[in-house]
Amino acid sequence: MCPRGAHQKEEMMQKGSCSMRVIIYTGKGGVGKTSMAAASACKIAKDGKKVLVMSTDPAHSLGDSFDQKIGREPTKVAERLYAMEIDTVYESERSWGRISAYMKRLLTAKGGDGIEAEELLVFPGLEELFSMFKILDVYESGEYDVLIVDCAPTGETLALLKYPERLSGLIKKVLPMKKMGVKVVGPVVEKTMKIPMPGEDIFDDVEYLMEKMERLQKLLLNKDVVSLRVVTTPEKIVISEAKRNFTCLYLYHYNVDAVIVNHVYPQSAMEGYFGKWVKLQEEGLKEIRESFSEVPIFYLELQKDELRTLERLQGVGEILFQNQDPKAILFRKEIYVVDAKEGVLKVYLPFADKEDLRLEQDHNEVILGVRNEIRKFQVPAQFAQKEIQGAKFEEGYLRIQFI
Repeated sequence: MCPRGAHQKEEMMQKGSCSMRVIIYTGKGGVGKTSMAAASACKIAKDGKKVLVMSTDPAHSLGDSFDQKIGREPTKVAERLYAMEIDTVYESERSWGRISAYMKRLLTAKGGDGIEAEELLVFPGLEELFSMFKILDVYESGEYDVLIVDCAPTGETLALLKYPERLSGLIKKVLPMKKMGVKVVGPVVEKTMKIPMPGEDIFDDVEYLMEKMERLQKLLLNKDVVSLRVVTTPEKIVISEAKRNFTCLYLYHYNVDAVIVNHVYPQSAMEGYFGKWVKLQEEGLKEIRESFSEVPIFYLELQKDELRTLERLQGVGEILFQNQDPKAILFRKEIYVVDAKEGVLKVYLPFADKEDLRLEQDHNEVILGVRNEIRKFQVPAQFAQKEIQGAKFEEGYLRIQFI
């Protein structure tokens, strides 16, 4: 755990890393996002930039892709190219160690020890959040020109990206009250009920985590630095999930700057037994072109050999991007557009269906949901005293009318 005062040092480090790029690859499991992330890193390194490709997926396969052992610290794979696989247990201990130890003491204060207490301290998604902290650490170090992140499958990625926004807000509201309560009644409670009270170091650690989550959220929303790239295949089911998650990423204000279509069968392979796949693949590719028409799309044919070893990945990187610069911001679009004169807030929600939409206003907050994904954001200052009258879809935007 970093001590108090480290935040100032990290701010200084952050200023030195403003030119660094962070590119996050995500997609449904099995679409080849690890290979695409590794191939992109190879291409960027070959073009002369220092690159770190990092896996946050608990089911690491980055080492398999490079056909060599990759550890929790950066491993040099080639000239200017480094790779690492995050150890979630190690990162969790670094970020959560003292808080976890206190909570265990709290849970076992009345007797009862062992695995039950350990299990109660494993909060869903928390270890994955701490692995995301590594993105922030690498960025603030300024050691690399580009950081490529091979993320967990899309559903898990969305959950991780929501953690900083949700938890930091909760902690910010609860922490001052808890801290005051412990100071006032803590000694009495500890003496009479034999329950250990948290010390200043625990509050310091919680505050530090809160600050780090806020910095992580700010970084992920910085479109000058961070891009997300969705990897898919031409199959209908995979395309549908890619479209849903593309919408959700925009709902959370992240910038998706490219779609990569992997495992495209070459025409020469679509004969005989695979002949029936010709029409299915053509339909899938047509849907991809129509659905992601504004976003750059990159295609990779199914390769004759397994995408394994540095040499193979370097070749795929050249095929995939050709004359394009993979480290560039390939696409950017306004997510929220405020028209104060018309009293309209437009939110970019491609592929969202009216039936899946939830739109509410709670005083100064707009609650917007698509399927199971919900986002709360402040009503623009221009509409502070107004209420939502209605909404309609218009050219990929949800047009929300205030009166």
